[in-house]
Amino acid sequence: MDRVIAVDSAANLLSLQGVRFASVPLKIVTAEGEYTDDGALDVDAMVAQLEAYRGRSGSSCPNIQDWLDAFGGAKEVFAVTITSALSGSWASAVQAGQEHERQYPGARVHVLDSLSAGPEMQLIAERLRELTIQGAGFDETAAALEDYRRHTHLLFCLASMKNLARNGRVSHPAAALAGVLGIRVVGTASGEGTLELLRKCRGQRPALEAILQSMTERGCAGGRVRIAHCQAREQADTLRFMVLDAWPDADVQIVPTRGLCAFYAESGGLMIGFEG
Repeated sequence: MDRVIAVDSAANLLSLQGVRFASVPLKIVTAEGEYTDDGALDVDAMVAQLEAYRGRSGSSCPNIQDWLDAFGGAKEVFAVTITSALSGSWASAVQAGQEHERQYPGARVHVLDSLSAGPEMQLIAERLRELTIQGAGFDETAAALEDYRRHTHLLFCLASMKNLARNGRVSHPAAALAGVLGIRVVGTASGEGTLELLRKCRGQRPALEAILQSMTERGCAGGRVRIAHCQAREQADTLRFMVLDAWPDADVQIVPTRGLCAFYAESGGLMIGFEG
């Protein structure tokens, strides 16, 4: 099957076994330079440098040519992007898909706005891999993918929201709460793909318990759970044990955040994607 699965780097994925795969990097930009979110990026060094940096910083999405390069002339292309509510990546991918179909008559491109980021995008990419390996046709895969997205969710737990506030993703008063007196903020990706703050928790354990409760409220009964962490492996391990205690048959995996998610989650941040 001549099919490419392409995701932008907000999915925290550099590879996807058994299929033709491409990760399209976003960039983190400062007045002093930029960080390209690809396999060569030293994420820990970036986080340390940005913590010491006092100037303006932000992110930029892939352009149309970046996506076209990732599509690689394939007959079938499935692209998954970070939520269009927070980035122009989806719009660039859609325009690239139109150009790809023009350049390669008969080719088909399906671009999915994840309305999310990080580990929820990872779940969607993994479902795409399954459908591709099973030999599902283009239309069948597209329909199954849209249905699957309606049954996945994203939660996050952050000790700092400075970069989110600086880039207009959350309000400055809301961001001021995180990190004060050990307060961690638990939130979710809304149905519109925006960030919705759910709870303020003082201390790590209450925050993890709030995550577990929020997972239950969103219909989690085990299944796949993907935990992405930014320099917070111990907290991720603790959450994994809590998830398995609640749902012993759950498929739980832990991955480090890549550049874009590390920029917004910041040190100590967790992102949780799960099926509901």
